[in-house]
Formats: sequence, structure tokens, C-alpha cells
Amino acid sequence: MDTRAAGWAPCPGDDLRSAAAALLAFDDPCTKARTVLQSIDPRRRPCDPMAAIAPLRVGRSASPRLVCPRALRPRPVHTVEGRAALIHALAHIELNAINLGLDIVARFRGLPVAFYTDWCAVARDEARHFLMLEAHLHSLEHRYGDFPAHDGLWEMAERTRDDLLARLALVPRTLEARGLDASPLIRDKLARAGDARGAALLDVILADEIGHVATGNRWFRWLCERDGRDPLAAYEEMARTYRAPPPRGPFNLQARRQAGFTEDELAALARAAN
Repeated sequence: MDTRAAGWAPCPGDDLRSAAAALLAFDDPCTKARTVLQSIDPRRRPCDPMAAIAPLRVGRSASPRLVCPRALRPRPVHTVEGRAALIHALAHIELNAINLGLDIVARFRGLPVAFYTDWCAVARDEARHFLMLEAHLHSLEHRYGDFPAHDGLWEMAERTRDDLLARLALVPRTLEARGLDASPLIRDKLARAGDARGAALLDVILADEIGHVATGNRWFRWLCERDGRDPLAAYEEMARTYRAPPPRGPFNLQARRQAGFTEDELAALARAAN
């Protein structure tokens, strides 16, 4: 029997990083999200920054079907089907974000315990977001997996699997920061379509995601300071090396400032977008 499908959870005494690795391997998305909320609590688990973790496996369900972004046709949001497709896309992002939080905890060794507790907190938030969006999908007579999706967020995680500085630069500080820009636009689109519940969920998610991007900013700068690197130059180097997508406005400058981006970084972002 597949213990992941049966809702297996790490034992209470398991190390935090080992537990994160075990949960990363869960295949069923809802089981993964619920068990992350139940099991990844730094207050109840020891954390060994130097623990050797077995090779990581990322659990995947049979659906959704993954396609290239160009193959995802837009659906009119004034229809139930269109709103469901949009909520589904957001749920897919949140599921990838759960995996990213678990992966960064399990993969990278030798960091302060606060690093691991911070990213466990992020994974828990993402699990809560996924379950809220999945519940809203049910109210629209759909479920996660009913629509195709793309895997751009996880592809960047794969590219940066051996480089923590690049992971922090290009996942929370680039791809997830784009969510800060997009969330108000999506929220307003749902509100205009009469989906008050969906719009309210976007307000919750945006508030939390500002904190998640701030976590990425904080640890990116910590690594730069530890290694004697200039954060702005280091970011530009990571973006070139790992082929980060070019920035596109409009930018949610208020949210980005709340997430800890400096004025120099925002100016560089604006230049790169022109």
C-alpha cells in the first residue's frame, strides 16, 4: 500500500528537514496540503541543519495535464468555467509553492535553524492557500486537476536545485514577486465578475505572499552578506546565469516595498522592463 495515499504523516520525533522531505513525496495534493498543516510545526520538531537527507522525490498526481504556457487558452472570467479555470491556475501555483517550501527545507544544509523554520511557515501558508482555493473550486463544481496547467515555477526550482543563492533570487524574489504585481489585477477581475469569495481569497493570499517574498529577500541578503557579495550585482548575475524571465510591468510597488525591495532594486526592475 502507498502510505502517502493513505495519509501517512512523519512521526512526532522526526527531524523537521526529514519530515519536509517525506511530505514532498506525497502524491495527492489535498493530502499533502492537509498533512503539511498537521505535521510541519517547528515548535514540535527538532531541526538538524546538518542532517543528511535521502535523494528527494517530488510527488505528483496524475492530473492536471502539464502543457507549455502558450497552450493554455484564456477563458472568459464572466463564465463559471472561466472563473474555475482561473482559480485552478492559482491553486496550481500554490501547490508548487508548497513543494518549493518543503524542498528548500530538505535540500539545503548547514543554515541557521531560523532559515528552516521560516520556510516551514511559508509551506504551511501555501498549504492553507491551496485548500482554500480547492474548496472554492468545489463551489464552482470543479476540482484541482480538471484543467491543464504549466510548470514554469517548478522548472526554475529544478534549474536552481544546486545553488541556494540562485533559488532565493529567482523563485521568491522573481517569480513569486510577480504574483504581488498580478494579484490586485486578478482580484479586481473576479470582483467585477461577481465572484466576491474569490476576490476575498486573493486579498488573503496577497497579504501572506508579501511576507513570503520578504522571507526570500531577507535570506538572499543574509547569504550575500555572509559571502561578501553586493545583492544587486548578485541578483543580476543569477538572472543571467539561470535565464530568468524578463520583468513585465505594471509593478505593485507598494507591495514590493512592503516585501523589502529597496529603491535601487525597484529602479533596476523598471530599467530591465523598458
